[in-house]
Amino acid sequence: MTFELQHTDTYSDARTGIITTDHGQIKTPIFMPVGTCGTVKGVHFEELRQQVKAQIILGNTYHLYLRPGLEVLRKAGGLHGFNGWEKPILTDSGGFQVFSLTGIRKLREEGCEFRSHIDGSKHIFTPENVMDTERVIGADIMMALDECPPGKSDYAYAKKSLGLTHRWLDRCIKRFEETEPLYGFKQSLFPIVQGCTYKDLRREAAKFVADKGADGNAIGGLAVGEPKEVMYEMIEVVNDILPKDKPRYLMGVGTPENILEAIARGVDMFDCVMPTRNGRNAMLFTYQGTMNMRNKKWEMDFSPIDPDGCETDLVYTKAYLHHLFKAQELLAMQIASIHNLAFYLRLVTDARKHIEQGDFMQWKNSIVEQLGRRI
Repeated sequence: MTFELQHTDTYSDARTGIITTDHGQIKTPIFMPVGTCGTVKGVHFEELRQQVKAQIILGNTYHLYLRPGLEVLRKAGGLHGFNGWEKPILTDSGGFQVFSLTGIRKLREEGCEFRSHIDGSKHIFTPENVMDTERVIGADIMMALDECPPGKSDYAYAKKSLGLTHRWLDRCIKRFEETEPLYGFKQSLFPIVQGCTYKDLRREAAKFVADKGADGNAIGGLAVGEPKEVMYEMIEVVNDILPKDKPRYLMGVGTPENILEAIARGVDMFDCVMPTRNGRNAMLFTYQGTMNMRNKKWEMDFSPIDPDGCETDLVYTKAYLHHLFKAQELLAMQIASIHNLAFYLRLVTDARKHIEQGDFMQWKNSIVEQLGRRI
């Protein structure tokens, strides 16, 4: 994997670049739709290609490991062969999912023992077998196993957790370097910066990660309940240390406002379930703000869902989508998910355009407040 830095904004740390993988190029800043089980919920790949214009999607190591399982994935030739997605794929390590299984997991130096949420069977994730699993899945970008501590962890726990994450990272790198890709294309490993909301721990983690010289680096453990101003501060602390010639991935973030503010602070890659999850619950994102399509106010509104949105949205009116949600039609969730994903991809594409034009901060400041308001 390579990263070419193309433009840097004069008035912020926003930048544009191109990530090149064996499955294609990714223009940054980029939003990556989440395909937890090998599919983006409710959205066909053709819609991802043509309407959403996705350049890369995510898969989840925890879920894919449990179902369909490694034997199926290996025989299929990895996730690309299994689901037919021909563009880049990123897999998380499954660590966040495992650590969220409160009460059915045990954490120790070797790894994390957990019980499947499907059938209660016992499993363990170690840095070594997670690397092996991500080799089988065959993602272009693999994430290292880390512990994602609770956002309100005290300092002592956060420091202890960070030490474990760093020891696991060393083991991940060792396993990654002593194994080879399985399907004839190259894979990259991204370390993850943790440290909760403690500046000194974030600096320590960013320095530790930067020294590894990986193809790219991730920032984890944010957007987990801390105030957004604290999240932005932590991004600034970390990006002041992470190398500028490598892509920076902010994991699990977030709202349109979060994304624009993070781009201004030098982040290149994003993912979040919010576009599809909120879409399935009738919440639409637009440049004018967010709309709850179950509200009666849309019942007789025959204007397009988003007049300034993607061309495909012009087919559907607010009244029609309101009707579909009220009638509990599955198409409602599909339309809303496609719309939201297309909006997120348009947002980062517009950000890229304004960085290139040199007016990113003026554009960002002019729209950021209205993005989150309720219409």
